[in-house]
Amino acid sequence: MGTVEQVRSVALRLPRTEEHLVRDRVKFRVGRIVYLALSPDETLLGFAFPREERAALLAAEPEKFLPPVPSDERYNWLRLRLAAVSDQELAEIIEDAWRMAVPKKLAATVGALPAGPSLAELRAAATVFAGYPVDEGWQRWVAETAPAADLGLAEHRTGLHRWLNSWGCRIRYPRPGEPDLLADGLADWWAGHGAALPDQPLSQLTDQQIDALARAYGALQALPAGPTRTLGPTAAAKALYALRPAAVMPWDAAIAKHLHGDRDAAAFARHLRCGRAWARAVLAESGVPEAELPAALGRGGVSLAKVLDDHLYVSITAAG
Repeated sequence: MGTVEQVRSVALRLPRTEEHLVRDRVKFRVGRIVYLALSPDETLLGFAFPREERAALLAAEPEKFLPPVPSDERYNWLRLRLAAVSDQELAEIIEDAWRMAVPKKLAATVGALPAGPSLAELRAAATVFAGYPVDEGWQRWVAETAPAADLGLAEHRTGLHRWLNSWGCRIRYPRPGEPDLLADGLADWWAGHGAALPDQPLSQLTDQQIDALARAYGALQALPAGPTRTLGPTAAAKALYALRPAAVMPWDAAIAKHLHGDRDAAAFARHLRCGRAWARAVLAESGVPEAELPAALGRGGVSLAKVLDDHLYVSITAAG
């Protein structure tokens, strides 16, 4: 839960920020530009936010965010309920609001989520993927696990192993007489994390759901996948995508290193937050519902999370 103390702590660490009391309201500004303003009762926080993205965020998380008061609707502004946001989400919102009030050169000195792709860039990546063969391994996985994957079932665990190998993970199958370490580990992992995996699409994930996915990822990548190896970061991300294709934007080693510099659970949480921000931005740019946007871009049959991953693969992994 966000607090006034946290707002003050995060904001006053940001360069050029000053706190002012204006008509009994605490405001934070850079020069003459206000980018944060607490309500008189200090339960709501107004913050700088792009007008063109406002409707999408309000629709996605109405329990957290409120529209500006009528007199502020013409501005780049939004409000949130402090009690409804996590500490980490509040810190990110404050930093993003600050960036709207300072020159780009100054903004670049403070860490932020990487800029996401435009619709044109997603369409270009979709064109590249349209030239690839049909992913028969994925089609088989979806057909065999319909209506939903359940790793409590042995055949679904076997199917996931097979699909991961079709996506280049090269996980050895157990030899006769050997225990199936991966299958056993997946069964235990599913019992501990399966119920917490969200079904919402990427753009609608909450911070709590992203944190749950990151915890699940951390446990999954550490599972034994054979006598001498663990499942590992790339296969774990792909497995989570297979289980929740609308929610999870996977990665490979090149993408993780380029964007985040690491492949641990914290980096994966950041990766999903990037995906969420990018998804919201392209949805606002397109005006098309999330379920329809992949087809509009030329990638029907996959999720927006996968379309974003396609772009990362083309622009980072394949580009070398």
